[in-house]
Amino acid sequence: MSAPPRIARCVRISGRVQGVGFRYALADEARARGLGGWVRNRRDGTVEALLAGPEVEIDAVIAWAHRGPPAARVASVAVEAATTTELFEFDIVSTL
Repeated sequence: MSAPPRIARCVRISGRVQGVGFRYALADEARARGLGGWVRNRRDGTVEALLAGPEVEIDAVIAWAHRGPPAARVASVAVEAATTTELFEFDIVSTL
């Protein structure tokens, strides 16, 4: 049986999502599901992530992002298709 096809999605989360452990919790979720990519804070107060892997696992992380960790208050989650699918590790990267 072959592995499911890999896709990539860019996700932007807004609300009270900085200073509440959102990046670390999202990274834990993504790693637990075997996704590659990265997550970072943005200077505009949002959190941005690039998720690469099987669509079902990406969808699960996006569903989690609508709630976030307990201290977060998510206002919106925007999702766009991305082209980079060759990321296999998941990192927390510098603020942009």
